Amino acid sequence: QVQLVESGGGLVQAGGSLRLSCVYSGLTFSTYTMGWFRQTPGKEREFVASMNGRDITYYTDSVKGRFTISRDNAKNTLYVEMNSLKTEDTAVYYCAATFGYYARSIRVDDVGYWGKGALVTVSS
Repeated sequence: QVQLVESGGGLVQAGGSLRLSCVYSGLTFSTYTMGWFRQTPGKEREFVASMNGRDITYYTDSVKGRFTISRDNAKNTLYVEMNSLKTEDTAVYYCAATFGYYARSIRVDDVGYWGKGALVTVSS
């Protein structure tokens, strides 16, 4: 049974930093592309960043240079370090697991497993 559990959300001022964590279980990272999506009320869930089993990363344009995705194999944990946060980064952030190797944006429909989400609020 695959489980993804996010943590690390919270309130931060614009320009600040936050790190989200996603502890995963029940899957072998090498055969999945792990990633982060986000969603705000009234909008569709959107891709943010991903890392595949070969450690190839991909970011949506709006977060390039500010967000960094990484993982710790020993802890079965995926991270996203978010720097220079903007108010428009406010959203619920979801950890996602997609079977296969992706080195591009991932469609919501391709995601196999979701976490429950972590709220990030960036204040001005």
